[in-house]
Amino acid sequence: MPLPAVLIFGTLASAYVCYIVAKERHANARFWVWAGVLLGPFAIPFVFFSKPAKSNK
Repeated sequence: MPLPAVLIFGTLASAYVCYIVAKERHANARFWVWAGVLLGPFAIPFVFFSKPAKSNK
């Protein structure tokens, strides 16, 4: 597989992982998808270490 295709696939996979984790943590999913697109795989640890959103109880 050519290198550009691997980079595009890796970036999109990172954005998807960030989206799934952000949804489960009730975080801003749109922000984390863009972070995944811009930072690639480097965004995944950040989404895991971010604080979950406060619930309105």
